[in-house]
Amino acid sequence: MAATTPEAPLDPTAFWTRAEEHLVRYGGEFTREIIDRAAGSHLFTADGRTILDFTSGQMSAILGHSHPRIVTTVQQQIARLDHLYSGMLSRPVLDLATRLAATLPAPLTKTLLLTTGAESNEAALRMAKLVTGKHEIVSFARSWHGMTQGASAATYSAGRKGYGPAAPGNFAIPVPNSYRPDITAADGTLDWRRQLDLAFDLIDAQSTGSLAACLIEPILSSGGIIEPPPGYLAALHAKCRERGMLLILDEAQTGLCRTGIWYAFEREGVVPDILTLSKTLGAGLPLAAVVTSAHIEQEAYERGFLFFTTHVADPLVAAVGNTVLDVLAEDRLEARARELGRFLRAGLEELAARHPVVGDIRGRGLLAGLELVVDRATKQTSHTLGAQVTRRCLELGLHMNIVQLPGMGGVLRIAPPLTATRDDLAQGLDILDQALTEACAAR
Repeated sequence: MAATTPEAPLDPTAFWTRAEEHLVRYGGEFTREIIDRAAGSHLFTADGRTILDFTSGQMSAILGHSHPRIVTTVQQQIARLDHLYSGMLSRPVLDLATRLAATLPAPLTKTLLLTTGAESNEAALRMAKLVTGKHEIVSFARSWHGMTQGASAATYSAGRKGYGPAAPGNFAIPVPNSYRPDITAADGTLDWRRQLDLAFDLIDAQSTGSLAACLIEPILSSGGIIEPPPGYLAALHAKCRERGMLLILDEAQTGLCRTGIWYAFEREGVVPDILTLSKTLGAGLPLAAVVTSAHIEQEAYERGFLFFTTHVADPLVAAVGNTVLDVLAEDRLEARARELGRFLRAGLEELAARHPVVGDIRGRGLLAGLELVVDRATKQTSHTLGAQVTRRCLELGLHMNIVQLPGMGGVLRIAPPLTATRDDLAQGLDILDQALTEACAAR
C-alpha cells in the first residue's frame, strides 16, 4: 500500500482568502472555525479547539459524528454497490422501505427514497397535487420545508423576498404559539380553536376551490421550536378532511426518536396521508423518504406520477438508513431521548430560575428551544441578545443555533445527538450558563 502523503500545515489566513474568492455564500456568513474532524458529540477544529455540537450538524447526526457502525456500513457498502440507474432496485432499498413500514402505523406502507428534506417535500407535494387533481397548499406562517420550488413556496420563515413569484396557490396560516398568543381566551391563553377556525375562514375565502394539501411540521423547528397545543393536530386533520385535502407531515427534524417517541405525530394519534423524513434517517448522510398509503401510491401511479431523479433509491445511503434503524432499535434511543430530555429540561429550567433573559422553554425529548427576551413581562425581543449569547457560546466551546424571526426573541435551538452523554449535556448547560451570565452583566 502506498504511503499517505501528509497534509501540508494549514494557514488560516490563506484558507479564508480562498474561501472568499471561490465559495458562494448561501446563508449569511460562514462560522469562523475551520473544522478538521468530528467524533461523537464533538467537533475538532484545525487549530486544536474542541467544540461541543448541540445541533447534531445540521440537526441530522442523531447518532453523533462518525458512529462506528455507520462508518463500517459505508466502507462495506461503497465497495459492493454505491449507485445505480434510477430505475434499478437493490436489496438495501427494499429492506429500508420494508423496515420503515414496520415502524409506522397503518396505512403508511409505501416508501420513496430520496436525498434531502426539500426533495422529499417536493415529491410529496407533487404526489398530493396529482392525486387530488388540485394545486393549493396550506402551511404555517413560520414554516421551513426547503429551498426547491414547491418546498420554498410553502416556506414562510425566510427566503421569500427577491426571487419573484412563488408557485401559485400557496397560503399561510398562523402558528399556534402558546407563548406569544395572537387570539386569546378570557384568561389570556391562546384560543387555538378560534385561531384555527379563523385561519380556515380566510383560506376558504382565498381558495379557488383547489385545496390539495396541508404541509406542516408537528413541531416547528426553524420556526422557533413551537409545538401546537394538544388537540390541534387532530383539529387540523379534520379541517383537511372537510375540504378533501391531504395532510402531509414533515418530520425532517422530529422523526426517528428525537422527541422521545419514534415519530412526533404519534403522540396526537393522528396519522398523516403522507409523511416526509430526511436528516435523521441518514444520520448525517443525504437520505430522505416519502411514505404514504398503498391507496395514494396506486392513485399516483395510475395518473403517471413522475419523480425520476439521479439519486432516487441509491443503495449506499439506503444501507446507511438500515444501520440507523438498527442502532435506534437496539440501543432504544427513543427511551434515551426521553431520559436525556428530562435531564436537559431540568437544567434549562434551573438556568431560567437564575437568568431573567430566559423567557420560555419548550420542546420535547432532545429537541429543545430556549427563547431569550429583554423583559419577561412584555416579552420584548432582542436580536442582539440572542446573537451575543450564541457567539459567546461558540467562543467557550459550544455550538448553538439561534432562530431569529420578526416578532420573536432569539430562540436557542438545542438538538444534541441522541448518543450524547449526561456529561455532554451538563457541559453544554455550564457553557450556556456562563454565556447568559456575561450577557446579563453586559446589559
